Amino acid sequence: MIYHAICSGVFISRPNRFVAEVLLDGRTEICHVKNTGRCKELLIPGAKVYLCPSSNPNRATKYDLVAIEKGERLVNLDSQAPNKALGEYVQSGQYIEGVTLIKPEAKYGRSRFDFYVEAGRRKIFIEVKGVTLEEDGVAMFPDAPTERGVKHLHELAACIGDGYEAQVIFVIQMSGVRYFTPNNATDQAFGQALAAAEAAGVQVAALDCTVTEQSMVIKGAVPVKL
Repeated sequence: MIYHAICSGVFISRPNRFVAEVLLDGRTEICHVKNTGRCKELLIPGAKVYLCPSSNPNRATKYDLVAIEKGERLVNLDSQAPNKALGEYVQSGQYIEGVTLIKPEAKYGRSRFDFYVEAGRRKIFIEVKGVTLEEDGVAMFPDAPTERGVKHLHELAACIGDGYEAQVIFVIQMSGVRYFTPNNATDQAFGQALAAAEAAGVQVAALDCTVTEQSMVIKGAVPVKL
């Protein structure tokens, strides 16, 4: 996925989870933060950030904050990017061979998953989780407790009994991590639900990305340690 007309600034503060104050061309600009997670280890005063102009000229905030530098690592912060990047990756045939159907926002009973994919006789529901939290080269999810995430895992496991394949894919919005693991210190319930889902037959995968100021493209699989 590609952004257009990217510019850079310096992060000042985050008054609330939806906006950030950024120093841009000598002025303070209020920008939309495209990630409602805590991101405390990323949004540090003085960090270099990358902004994308909004496509809506009538919006109060003219820019979206889409990426940030964390030391030598560039991290994409756009919560919509993982789904877009995975959709492109599946469409390319690099992840699943012989894909004949890709349906975003697919309903299953009372549930809604990010993708439904068909490939030959395979019928697969996929839930995507974007990962921006990294410590010492280890990617982790979530960065805050998520009841919704636990619910998704239970719903994916229910698909298995009806003859579907089910996958939860952690799209790591950076490159160079050593492995992925659930953040049990922050949300033990999610880690337990993830292990239970895998035991029920849900495939757990983690994919890292090549991230630039103007793009995020899935690179390949990284090890998962539950």
